[in-house]
Amino acid sequence: MKENNQVKRSLKTRHLSMIALGGSIGTGLFVASGSAISTAGPGGALAAYLGIGIMVYFLMTSLGEMATYLPITGSFAEYSKRFVDPALGFAMGWNYWFNWAITLAVDLSTAALVLKFWFPHVPGWIFSLAALVMIFLINALSVKSFGEAEYWMALIKVITVIVFLIVGLLTIIGILGGHAVFLENFAYKKAPFVGGIPTVLSVFVVAGFSFQGTELIGITAGETENPEKSLPKAIKQVFWRILLFYILSIFVIACLIPYTSPNLLGSSASDITISPFTLVFRRAGLASAASVMNAVILTSVLSAANSGMYASTRMLFALGISGDAPKMFSRVNDRGIPVFALLGTTFVGLLTFLASIFGTRIYTFLVNSSGLSGFIAWIGIAIAHYRFRLAFIAQGHDLSELKYHAKWFPFGPLLALVLCILVMIGQDLKSFANFDWQAISVTYMSIPIFLVLFFYYKLKHKTKLIPLDEVDLTPHDIKNE
Repeated sequence: MKENNQVKRSLKTRHLSMIALGGSIGTGLFVASGSAISTAGPGGALAAYLGIGIMVYFLMTSLGEMATYLPITGSFAEYSKRFVDPALGFAMGWNYWFNWAITLAVDLSTAALVLKFWFPHVPGWIFSLAALVMIFLINALSVKSFGEAEYWMALIKVITVIVFLIVGLLTIIGILGGHAVFLENFAYKKAPFVGGIPTVLSVFVVAGFSFQGTELIGITAGETENPEKSLPKAIKQVFWRILLFYILSIFVIACLIPYTSPNLLGSSASDITISPFTLVFRRAGLASAASVMNAVILTSVLSAANSGMYASTRMLFALGISGDAPKMFSRVNDRGIPVFALLGTTFVGLLTFLASIFGTRIYTFLVNSSGLSGFIAWIGIAIAHYRFRLAFIAQGHDLSELKYHAKWFPFGPLLALVLCILVMIGQDLKSFANFDWQAISVTYMSIPIFLVLFFYYKLKHKTKLIPLDEVDLTPHDIKNE
């Protein structure tokens, strides 16, 4: 075990593109897109996913500008610490680690549900344990093994979407599945927009959860070959692919399945037979659609667990480097793997999974408490980038020094900030209208947990907002060279 904290730069551009793409194309597209169309109609669903997609692009360019200037593992927690307030960096780091460690356990449980499609009589915990061992080994071998595994699992999802789009478009114009439908369902009953602005805003929440994972590209910065060139290229590729895949997929689903279809309402990971993708394949006459899509969803779940293990391990590693977690978590082995951070994350994921079996109330509490953590991370990225750019100018630097420029500053990060806050508030507006404080506390639990972390550090260390002329813009001490 090495006493230093040097990870290896082994991830290539193709890995980065697929990691970010794989992080955002999953059950949110394959399953939840159906409920979005059912809620807001085809036009409402398209508007919500397009709006969130544009916001995520601005977030990614903000993260890309900082990551190409200062490519470090656990990036945005450190950016918040350097550019805003050490207390914000502390809370951001632990919030993000907690979010992915808990999500890992959720993915393990979901993998068992998906596999029960084929093996209904086998206890689910066997599948979950097998998935955990596999994910641990992938992450323990090398960062390249993680990148390769993520690349191929993401590729399966991408191929599935491409095949779906081809089959769907051929079905829309009548070459497959009988008569042509064209845009009939877009004008069906109250379509294309159902329920007005409130329902579109509610679908923003669904779309926001679907796109979470794109920020993983920032976590990988410290282990990427030539990040100054790789990150911008990956960000540009990912934005157009995500936008293309999501918008076209929802368009195809909305054309072929009326928003009033009861099957769309029932979309869930536990019943893949009514995934909108499965319904469209069946509409085209493909009898084995359910089994094929079940295999794809299993790949998506394992991909999410793989990404979650990597992201939470690297964030715990970064917290160890900065002194916000025990120093043992900053150690790496000869292959550049932060083994103690990996073991710590695996242990928490295992405990959370066991809670799902023996203590369902504890498990539910943990899952609810991490619900909005991804949006909190996005807010932190937007704030950190806004402060970074202001400090960069205030200290006499010229923008030409930056290897990559975020788009439309300051509009981009400010739009992301406002939309993230709106989406978080809109998570459960009904509970506010009904003064249901129990529902409010469950839904918004992530926020007080984050605030407790923030004010604990702030009061203990008496930190303040860092003046712009004192912001640390030099890539020393923890840059992994």
